[in-house]
Amino acid sequence: MHRIRHLLAVLLALPLLLALPAAPAHAAPTVIEAEAAALAGGARVETEHAGYTGSGYVGGLTDANKGSARVTFGLTASQGGGHDVQVRYANGTGSSMTLSLYVNGVKTRQVALPPTGGWATWGTAAATADLAAGANTLALRFDAADSGNVNLDRITVAAPAAPGGATAVPGTAEAEAAALSGGARVETEHAGYSGSGYVGGLTDANKGAAAVAFAFTAAAAGAHEAELRYANGTGAAMTLSLYVNGAKATQLALPATGGWASWGTVDAAVNLAAGRNDVVVRFDAADSGNVNLDRLAVSVADGGGPGEADGGEGADLPYTEYEAEDAATNASVLGPDRTYRTVPSEASGREAVRLDRTGEYVEFTLAEAADALVVRYSIPDSANGAGLTAPLAVYANGQKRADLELTSAYSWVYGAYPFSNNPADGLAHRFFDESRIEIGGLAAGTVLRLQKDTAATAYIDVDLVDAEEVPDPIAAPAGYVDITDHGAVSGDAGDDTAAIRAAVSAAGSGGGVWIPQGRFIISSRVQVSGTDVRGAGPWHSVLEGLNGRGGIEPTGGQVTLADFMFDGDVRYRDPDAQITTDTAIEGVFGPGSRVSNVWIEHAKVGLWIHNGTDGLTVTGVRVRNTFADGIHLNGGTRNTVVEQSHVRGTGDDALAMWSNGTAVSDSAFRDNTVQTPNLANGIAIYGGSGNSATGNRIADTVTASAGIAVSTRFSPVPFSGETLVEGNTLVRAGGLEPNWDSRFGALWIYADTSDITAPVTVRDLVIEDSTYAGVLMSWQRTIQNVTFEDVVIDGAGTYGIEIQATGSASFAYTTVTGAASGGLSASSGFTVDRGPGNSGF
Repeated sequence: MHRIRHLLAVLLALPLLLALPAAPAHAAPTVIEAEAAALAGGARVETEHAGYTGSGYVGGLTDANKGSARVTFGLTASQGGGHDVQVRYANGTGSSMTLSLYVNGVKTRQVALPPTGGWATWGTAAATADLAAGANTLALRFDAADSGNVNLDRITVAAPAAPGGATAVPGTAEAEAAALSGGARVETEHAGYSGSGYVGGLTDANKGAAAVAFAFTAAAAGAHEAELRYANGTGAAMTLSLYVNGAKATQLALPATGGWASWGTVDAAVNLAAGRNDVVVRFDAADSGNVNLDRLAVSVADGGGPGEADGGEGADLPYTEYEAEDAATNASVLGPDRTYRTVPSEASGREAVRLDRTGEYVEFTLAEAADALVVRYSIPDSANGAGLTAPLAVYANGQKRADLELTSAYSWVYGAYPFSNNPADGLAHRFFDESRIEIGGLAAGTVLRLQKDTAATAYIDVDLVDAEEVPDPIAAPAGYVDITDHGAVSGDAGDDTAAIRAAVSAAGSGGGVWIPQGRFIISSRVQVSGTDVRGAGPWHSVLEGLNGRGGIEPTGGQVTLADFMFDGDVRYRDPDAQITTDTAIEGVFGPGSRVSNVWIEHAKVGLWIHNGTDGLTVTGVRVRNTFADGIHLNGGTRNTVVEQSHVRGTGDDALAMWSNGTAVSDSAFRDNTVQTPNLANGIAIYGGSGNSATGNRIADTVTASAGIAVSTRFSPVPFSGETLVEGNTLVRAGGLEPNWDSRFGALWIYADTSDITAPVTVRDLVIEDSTYAGVLMSWQRTIQNVTFEDVVIDGAGTYGIEIQATGSASFAYTTVTGAASGGLSASSGFTVDRGPGNSGF
C-alpha cells in the first residue's frame, strides 16, 4: 500500500452555484430551500416547473448569465470536518451539465450534473463538504468554464457520525454499525460476512447518494492503511469513492470476487489527523458501485516514518506473473544484459529464455488457479519486415492443451527514430509482442509447459507468462443499443464501422452502446459525445483495428468506455507530424467521464487525452505494445486521474503529461504498474500545475529513459504549484540516450527549455539497481525548491545522486548504498541542503 498525501477537496455532483455573503445561517443537519438562499448574477426564484419543494426553486443559471450567476447557502456546523450534502435539482437538457462548487469562498472543483429526464423531474446528488465549526457558506457558481443550465430546489446538510462512536486505530469497524445514508442498508441475504450483517443498497438506484460513514480515532497524525472487505458478484471490476474528513482520498477499484458470498479486500493509503476522523465510502456519480460492504479496518502504515521509505507497489493486477528465467527449462537463458538493441535489454528483469531446438521448453508451476494465459515472446522477423507466424505448444501436467499462435508482424522496427519496418535499415529493436489464450481450468499446482514443437521458426524467446481467471461475460445494461442490431457481425471479414456509428447515433447523448461477445472490425475513428460504450469484458468483446486505423473519439460530455478490448493493427510508427495510423482512444472527455477495464494492444497510442478534458478517471486499463505513448494527457487536461492500470512494451513514454501550449493541471498518475517501455520514460511530467505521480511501480526502462522524469523538455508551459512524486518504486530504471551519448537516471529532473523553480516534492521513493545514476538533475539551468524526503537508493550504475545544474535541493532521510561511482556528484553552483537522517552521499 502507498501513501497518497494529496487528497482532493471535494463536493461531487452538485448542481448549483453558491458564493459570497449568505442568507440567514441554519444549524446542520437541516434542509435549506434554494429560494431562501442569497441569489446573484441573474439567479432568480421561479415556479414554472412542478415537483419542487418549498415555495419555488432557483433558475436563471442560463447561458445569458454564464460567469456571473450564483446561489449562496449559509449554514452553521456544530463541528468541523466532512459533512454529507444532498442537492435536489432538475436538468432537462438531456446532457450532463456542470457548475463549480465553492466552500467558504474557495473553489473545490467543477461538478457534473447528469440529466434528470425533464424539467419537472428532480434528482438528488450526494457529496461531501469539509466545513469549519461555526458559520460556513456553500456556493455553486455558473463559471465561465461551466455548462450550467440547471435548476436548484434545495440542499440537505448533515454531519456524519458512526452510531457507536469512533473506533480506535488500529481497529476494525463493521459496516452495519456505520452511519448509512442515501439508500445504503443493512442486509443478511448472502453468507460469509462478519459481525451481524453487511451493507447493501449501493445499487444504481442510489447512485450519487448512497454512503457508509465510519469514524476512527488516531493517536497521531500521519499515514495509515485502510482495508475494505467487500463482495462483488457482478463479474466485473466496480468502483466506490473513499473520503477522509470531507476530502476525496481515492477511487477504490473493487475487482470481482467470484460471487456474492465470496468476499475480498482492497487496500488504500489514507492520511488521518490526530483524534477523530470521518472515513466515508460513497457511491459517487462517477462510480460503478453495485457491491456489498462488510467491514473497514484501519491501521498505522508500515514504515512511513523518517528514513523508512516504502515505495510503491503499483496496480492491483488480476493475474499472477511468472518470469521465464525463473522457470524450469532445458533451453538457454539470455542475459542479464541492458545493452540497447539486445533482446534481454527489452525483457522484464533483463532476462529471457530462448527455445531454439524442437522439444525445448520453459515450465512453471501455477501458484494460483487460472484459465487464461498471456505470453510475452519474440520470434524472428521476415526478410521483408512483414513478420512470421509460429505455434507455441501449451501443455498442462504433461497433456497438450493448445497451440498458441505467435507473430512478429507487430514487433521488430529498424533504423533511426522514428524507426521503419524495413530490415535493410539495420539497428533492429522492439523485439517482443504478446499473445493470449483461454485454455480451460488450471488448478493451483498445475505444471504448465510452453514448448517449441515445430521448426516453423528458428527460435522462440519467452519473457514471461501472466496467468489469470477470466470473469464470466457481463450482461448488457438495460436500454443499451446493441451494435449487432445495426448490422455488425462478429468474426467475419466485413467492416463493422458503419454499424457501430449507427448504434452510437441511435443511442444518442446520454444513452449507451453495447458491444456483445465477439470480434468486430473498426477501420476508422468513431465519435461519441455523452454516450457510453460498454462490452462483456475485455476477454469477450473485441474491437479489431484494420490497416492501422480505427478507434474511439470522445468529443465531449460524460462518456464511459468500459469492459472491452481494442486490438489494433498498427505495424509501424508514424513520422512526427504525419498521421497515417490511429490512437485507440483519443479526444475530449467531459466531467464524470470514465475509461475502465479496457485492454489495448497494437495501437499508435493507447489513450491520448485532449485539451478540454476535465474530470476523467482512467482505471483498470491494460495498454500493451503501442508504437508511441501508452497514456498521454495533453495540454489543457484538468482534474484527470489514471490509476490501477498496467502499461507494458510502449514505443514512447508509458504515462505522460505534456503541458503543450496550456498547462495540464491537478492531474495524477497513481497506483500504476509500468514495465519495459522500449523508448523514453515510465512516467513523464512535462511542465504543468499541481500534478502528481504516486504509488507507482516502474521497471526496466530501455533507452533515452528514466523511470520518472520531471522535465521542461519539449517546450511545455513551465511548472507552477507543487509537483508531487511520492510513494514510487523504480527498478532497473534509467537508460542511455545514444543520440546525445547521455545516461539518464532512474529519477530525472531535467530543466531544458525553462528553469524548474516551482516546488517539486520527492517523498517515499525507492530506487533499486538503477542502470546509471539513481537521481539525475540536469542540464545547466536552474533547479530549485526541490525536496527529497525518505528516499532509498539501493544500487546505481554510476552515482547515487548526480547534479548538473545550478540551484538547490534539500535532502532528509535519504540513503545511498551500492553506487558504483560514489554517493554524490554535484556541480559547483548547486547547493545541497542536508537535513537529518542522510547517509551514503
